[in-house]
Amino acid sequence: MLTSTNFSGLINQRFFKNFLPIPARSSLDIGDRAPDFHLLHIQSQQMLTLSDYWGQQPVVLALTRIFTENQYCPLCFPHIVALNKSYRRLQAKGAAVLMITSTDERQSKTVQQDLNLEIPLLSNPDCQIFRRYGTGQALGAPLPAQFILDRRGNIIYRHLFSFVDSNANVERLLKYL
Repeated sequence: MLTSTNFSGLINQRFFKNFLPIPARSSLDIGDRAPDFHLLHIQSQQMLTLSDYWGQQPVVLALTRIFTENQYCPLCFPHIVALNKSYRRLQAKGAAVLMITSTDERQSKTVQQDLNLEIPLLSNPDCQIFRRYGTGQALGAPLPAQFILDRRGNIIYRHLFSFVDSNANVERLLKYL
């Protein structure tokens, strides 16, 4: 894992677009159809479409907060590691697990290699998916959130960031699958 204090790449267009705090206030409710998306899958370098899973299997969406390939959110880093460590347990419940980051393709490749991620990592540098899901933002990056979708693509669980409970732990996610 990188231990550098290199801040290069932190101050960019994405940083300024996400600088002002916007609280997590998703308009998506339990039972709503999840917004579809089409994002780059970093490991395969293919485009992935969420609706391809509909009718097939439940999906865990982990929208995560990574500032740059060298700067991880201190609240999200342990969550990313725990999700990756539990990836096979989540799959054993029949779920697809997708992690979405706002880092660009180059940064996301470094993150994937640095953390040896098995979980499919999807790159969303314009943060449009974070905005569509209402995750909020602060200090240069979107806030984290987790959603579980049933086989039809409907939301059956959502967790939005708060300082009291920043990320849904793996056991809670497993409970809803």
